Amino acid sequence: MAGTQRRVTLRFLAAPTDANVRGMVDGGKALEWIDKAGYACAVGWAGTYCVTSYVGNVHFNRPVRVGDLVEVDARVVYVGRTSLQVVCTVRSGDVRTEQLDDNTQCLLQFVAMGPDGHPAEVPRWEPEDDWERAENERAVRISELRRRIDAELAEQTYSEHTEACRETLRFLAAPTDVNWGGKVHGGYVMHWIDEAARVVAERWHGGAAVAVYAGGVRFYRPLHIGDLIEVEARLILTGHSSMHITVHVRGGDPRTRRLETTTHCMIVYVAVDEHGDKVQVRSWNPRLPEDLELQEHAKRVIDHRSKLLRPDPPRRLS
Repeated sequence: MAGTQRRVTLRFLAAPTDANVRGMVDGGKALEWIDKAGYACAVGWAGTYCVTSYVGNVHFNRPVRVGDLVEVDARVVYVGRTSLQVVCTVRSGDVRTEQLDDNTQCLLQFVAMGPDGHPAEVPRWEPEDDWERAENERAVRISELRRRIDAELAEQTYSEHTEACRETLRFLAAPTDVNWGGKVHGGYVMHWIDEAARVVAERWHGGAAVAVYAGGVRFYRPLHIGDLIEVEARLILTGHSSMHITVHVRGGDPRTRRLETTTHCMIVYVAVDEHGDKVQVRSWNPRLPEDLELQEHAKRVIDHRSKLLRPDPPRRLS
């Protein structure tokens, strides 16, 4: 029944097929799980099919290991007229002890869709406890941050006039990528984003790198099964050990090769050694005007976040 299910929790074991080439479950797979749990929670409250429009403030605190018991908890924290926001937390631990520690937290926004394919009104929601009130206020602050960053994004140019380290992955969207609405699942799109960004990060560093943050995954339009997919990742800023990478996903009919941007985000990777400890990464010093502007853009986005959002500790949904 619409307007009654405020929370969904998925529990399962991390499988060997979830691991990356180093045997750990990477951020992209965690984002798949988050999107599925968030979708179930959103649909449970809205009472109708929902589409992911935004995923933000994603913090990857620690990796999930193959064989871990995984818990993905999703909880409604904000409802608008046709949209709703859900906080998701991934926890994992040894299945023998069931001691679960936080791995990843993020905020997702969904839009409810009616049978006619147009946005549908969502049942009214009010916070019931202190945690929900705090997260509701936080969701409002993040919405304000999004508007500022969206204005920044609209002014940026991405062209071939660059010397930055970049990589483009190309493939066809497969039938196994489908979601419950017949389109490409948003979780798979986020996995592709993570894969492309990791290629750039490890190529630039010349060694291992892990995702620590993903900000502002914006879904502009859906991808369809059979579409030609292009995932372009580009380094735009480096710190002492961090690499800020912007990723664009484009898709379209392979017969025409006219590709439209469907998704965009910025993801941060950190260079690590064989023990998983942070190490210094070589500095990216752009020379071309477009590269210089994108570097400044990344700094402004970081500044917006630091002014508007307090650094939050891992949050337990209780």
